[in-house]
Amino acid sequence: MSTPVEFSSHGPPETVLPTGPQETLDALEDAGVDPEQVASVVAANPLLLAGWAQLGDLAAKRTNAAAGQIEAYAYFRIGYHRGLDALRQNGWKGSGLVRWAHESNRGFLRCLDGLRRMAETIGETDEQERCAQFLLQLDPDWQPR
Repeated sequence: MSTPVEFSSHGPPETVLPTGPQETLDALEDAGVDPEQVASVVAANPLLLAGWAQLGDLAAKRTNAAAGQIEAYAYFRIGYHRGLDALRQNGWKGSGLVRWAHESNRGFLRCLDGLRRMAETIGETDEQERCAQFLLQLDPDWQPR
């Protein structure tokens, strides 16, 4: 016999990822738009979701469109999966809110949105739709970035 799912009277649970070390965030900011410097920060801090998002954004802007799109897709996918791991480690049970309003959630949401954009770009329509739906489930106020 199955157990009924019960929701709290306060609505769905909300998960807020912890903020990374300030020196790591500062290093990422200092790296700016230099792909080599950003990659160095991410290599030293592979759990930094904002770093994966930054690498994806930079790769997507490269002049070699096809290679940049695939590289961006890969960076965003890595950040997305590392973000799912981080969410689970912080109490997320596969559903509930992960809002953009919390700065520390933005790296994960940027990776998921980047994955959505790159999936659309390379013709992965099903994945693009799943990502778009997931973003709205995580944050009903989500606006594509």
